[in-house]
Amino acid sequence: MSNFDHFVGTRPVSDTHAFDTAALSAWLAPRLEGFAGPLQVEMFKGGQSNPTYKLVTPSRSYVMRAKPGPVAKLLPSAHAVEREFAVMSALQGTDVPVPHMHVLCEDESVIGRAFYIMEYMEGRVLWDQALPGMTPAQRGAIYDETNRVIAALHTVPYAERGLAGYGKPGNYFERQIGRWSKQYQASITQPIAEMDRLMEWLPAHIPAGARDEARTSIVHGDFRLDNLMFHPTEPRAIAVLDWELSTLGHPLADFSYHCMAWHIPPGMFRGIGGLDHAALGIPSEAEYIRRYCERTGLTTPEELAHDWNFYLAYNLFRLSAILQGIAKRVETGTASSAQAKASATGARPLAEMAWGFAQRS
Repeated sequence: MSNFDHFVGTRPVSDTHAFDTAALSAWLAPRLEGFAGPLQVEMFKGGQSNPTYKLVTPSRSYVMRAKPGPVAKLLPSAHAVEREFAVMSALQGTDVPVPHMHVLCEDESVIGRAFYIMEYMEGRVLWDQALPGMTPAQRGAIYDETNRVIAALHTVPYAERGLAGYGKPGNYFERQIGRWSKQYQASITQPIAEMDRLMEWLPAHIPAGARDEARTSIVHGDFRLDNLMFHPTEPRAIAVLDWELSTLGHPLADFSYHCMAWHIPPGMFRGIGGLDHAALGIPSEAEYIRRYCERTGLTTPEELAHDWNFYLAYNLFRLSAILQGIAKRVETGTASSAQAKASATGARPLAEMAWGFAQRS
């Protein structure tokens, strides 16, 4: 996973996330071709849910994603590393770039938690979506490639790739609204009035296009620029990262989540809202939507415009619930990064913004 070191760095493994390195090494030796110790383990900064480790051996490096340690109270269906392994394995050889998957271990007796090992890739993770230091043409190329990748994901024939059972069919929005309502309610640190209103409003206002079962695709669940890794010098994505929220679902839920960046101000959850996009060479939201529609054929800009406020309200609600979950983990001491504390404060302003879109809908 990258010159992750170059961008967010690695750090020594904290006590919360430590495990028996010798046991891991002994398990990998007969199962991972070419693996030979001694093994040194570091932890990537960032990544708030499933801890991500860099495994360094004399001949090469690997990346390990694991469930949080045994002390963490896991929310049901959270941290499903075996699902991440399944979806990235299935996407090998498609137009969606993913790291090569090496091996999955679901036996928790090995190091006390399930984990998988994947290829370590050298590349760029672009944390600031305004892409400082680039020319307008370079920014345009990065955004166009990001658009290409999400369009490719939403048009993968998932059943042919062995993913027909990767999610439940039907009622995607109802199920997601229910899921994130429960997650929010289980994670409240301070009540947010707008979240209560949204939990009532959203299920009652799902548009027809959002109920169309023919539009089912793999959804990433957290598709944004900094979950892509780019080639060190070219505007070419070499890996989509962080699949822990992926499932089968409605592509427009996934795409509109990605487009929230155009509405969220910079400095708050990596938005580009309010910036001079034309001067920067970043496409306008309307232009970005048009390209996605052309690439996928899933909908038209006109149909999307009609339902856009619902989609944005839904996604901001969902993101607020996710951040509220992080706030709860900060409170209980299980969140795995300093970044988590900063993210946790975003739940309320995002809920307020979501309610604003709901009222305009």
